[in-house]
Amino acid sequence: MPENHFDKIAIIGLGLIGSSIAHAARRAHLAKEIAGHDASADVLERAGKISFCDTLHADIGAAVKGAQLVILCAPVGAYKSIAQAIAPHLAQGAILSDVGSVKGAVIRDVGPFVPAGVHFIPAHPIAGTEYSGPEAGFASLFDGRWAILTPVPGSDGMAVDKLKTFWKGLGSQVDVMDSGHHDLVLAITSHLPHLIAYNIVGTAHDLEKVTEGEVIKYSASGFRDFTRIAASDPTMWRDVFLNNREAVLEVLGRFNDDLKILQDAVAQGNGDLLFDTFTRTRAIRRAIVDLGQDTAAPNFGRKS
Repeated sequence: MPENHFDKIAIIGLGLIGSSIAHAARRAHLAKEIAGHDASADVLERAGKISFCDTLHADIGAAVKGAQLVILCAPVGAYKSIAQAIAPHLAQGAILSDVGSVKGAVIRDVGPFVPAGVHFIPAHPIAGTEYSGPEAGFASLFDGRWAILTPVPGSDGMAVDKLKTFWKGLGSQVDVMDSGHHDLVLAITSHLPHLIAYNIVGTAHDLEKVTEGEVIKYSASGFRDFTRIAASDPTMWRDVFLNNREAVLEVLGRFNDDLKILQDAVAQGNGDLLFDTFTRTRAIRRAIVDLGQDTAAPNFGRKS
């Protein structure tokens, strides 16, 4: 990876992902200048104290001016207004990308505002934690994780390759796929699990009153994992579900069908079906660990 892969990159949105990109880019010397912008004055002030960007800008136009790579790291619901605001300031030949968990809606909302001569290449790093804000970022967030690029039709091959190289420099493995396929895959691997987590934690909250505090007091590791997922940024996930509703509803329908089968198995005492299902799903967990996407350490590697 050559040093200073870009003269200037601009990061729009300085939460967990945006700040982690800045940390990782600085670690790998991928840019001479890292410029940052956030709509929140408080976030800009906090980011300034951490100093993961070389320059910080309240003016979004100033942030992207002269940047060879601009990455949108705000909630996807804000992308349309951001695209409108930055369009007059984007440099010819620049790459415009993002980190949104849905891609079809991003192409729909951003695409119409991309000036001629700017390379629009949507992307999605599959990495994160339940924490948010500029203090949450760290350089190794993307190490060994996948970043998916979903180039629009007619994308410049050299620009795509340059963005691939950038994400590899951040530590990611990189894959390329169609935006529609991406949205369906992520609906089952990410979006549906979050919807289930939000729901089950909400149910537990209601039962908390009935059990006089014992749901929280005696939480086992399974419930704790759901609470970790359900602690994710509510604005981001609201926008994800609103912008990937078709794919989410498709996999939710399949999930409900499969849940009914398990419900009937429990009701009918069908131990063979339950055992076979649990055996098959256990193998999937092992495959995830074998691919290096999680750890087999006890308690999922938690220190406590």
